[in-house]
Amino acid sequence: MKYKQFAISALLMAQFIAGKAVAQLPADTVLHLNDALRLAEERYHLLKSKKLEADAATKFVDVVKYSKLPSVDASYQAGIATANNLTGMFYPNSILPISGPPSSSNQYSPATGSAASVLLNWQAGTFGQRDAQINVSIAEANSKKAEWQQSIFLHKINVISSYLDVILAYEKISIHQQNIERVNTNLKQSRVLTNSGIKPGVDTALFLSELSKARIELLNAQRQLQVAQLILAQLTGIDASPVPADTSFLNKLPDGIFSNDTAFASNPIVQNAQSQFSLNKSKELLLKKSYLPKLNVWGTGFARGSGFQPNGTIKTWDGLGLNRVNYGAGVQLVFPIVKYGEIKKQLVQQNLLSKAAQEKVEETKSVLTLQQHIANTTFNNSIAIARETQQQLKSGKYAFTAMQTRYNTGLVNFADLIQAQYNLLKAELDSRTAYWDAWKALLLQTAVKGDENIFLNAIR
Repeated sequence: MKYKQFAISALLMAQFIAGKAVAQLPADTVLHLNDALRLAEERYHLLKSKKLEADAATKFVDVVKYSKLPSVDASYQAGIATANNLTGMFYPNSILPISGPPSSSNQYSPATGSAASVLLNWQAGTFGQRDAQINVSIAEANSKKAEWQQSIFLHKINVISSYLDVILAYEKISIHQQNIERVNTNLKQSRVLTNSGIKPGVDTALFLSELSKARIELLNAQRQLQVAQLILAQLTGIDASPVPADTSFLNKLPDGIFSNDTAFASNPIVQNAQSQFSLNKSKELLLKKSYLPKLNVWGTGFARGSGFQPNGTIKTWDGLGLNRVNYGAGVQLVFPIVKYGEIKKQLVQQNLLSKAAQEKVEETKSVLTLQQHIANTTFNNSIAIARETQQQLKSGKYAFTAMQTRYNTGLVNFADLIQAQYNLLKAELDSRTAYWDAWKALLLQTAVKGDENIFLNAIR
């Protein structure tokens, strides 16, 4: 009696929890793998952020190229001040200049003044520095684009992996549902055998307990499915619970890809590392060019107005008008003489950064080479295990059927039948998991190769 009460209570609790869990699920949406990858690229916020950063870096190249054009600035100013002055040189940092001849004494009566100008300034020659700056901006744009491409690729690998997880979760639910049906069948049969006196009444209570356990396992599988769906929904940027439309993965084994590639030239991870190295080399060249002279060309039209008259009288407001006009043009060659030591030290630093970037490229290739060997070994092992589980499943089905028949005729006890049922359940789960593991191994090979189409072509 206690066994029955416990089993019934557990069964009711399991049904209540299952009902609550199902009620909280969002609406389902059928999702093909290709659609999942497309949605992930379009909607995932981090990828959108990387794309915008890459676009901004590309636009910055135009900004740098635009600096080749001369600048033309127009200005006008007006003010009121005194005009006390002395002849002599001073360093004009943070001091407003005063024009005009020396004054006999300090006079504190102010007058207005004004000035207007148009100034053209053009760096006509930079001896390669401007081109080096443009190359740096191009290298930065390429680096951002490579970073974006790497993020897309790695995210697609994550989406495919999550897609496989959801498929396996659905398969496990189906297997646990079949297991519940088997327990229900045995429960009904045990009642018949108990009523006929062939089996003791405790068998019915034990089967009720097993039914409760099977339902709890189903609830755990449903929880795992919900978690897997939430992860896939987040990766693809959808609000509904995704239901995989491509479910043939766990019904066939994939063909592996085997090679001894050590360059990995098409892998976005290597390409990103290479772009960082190219960027550092471009910065190194820019530093070398920055010590070269610059040739500036300037031209101006300039007008002044002042309330201080040549005879020494002051007409306070006359300075708002322009009464003297000048023009000028010239060239200027600037050579940073004392910058050599600083630039030399910066070059040493940048050269070390370039070497560090080169080492990262080699390290990336080394890691991918190791992962290539691991992926190939894992794939071979997974295929072997998956084929072996088919024999395990076949034997488990045969043993359970035989044991069930013997139990129904009273030849074996409850423990023997339940053990056969556990073996069958384990064989079913192992078989599905082994097939899932084989596809995961192919996904690892795909990640090493750097092309998700390898995996996608394998399912067609």
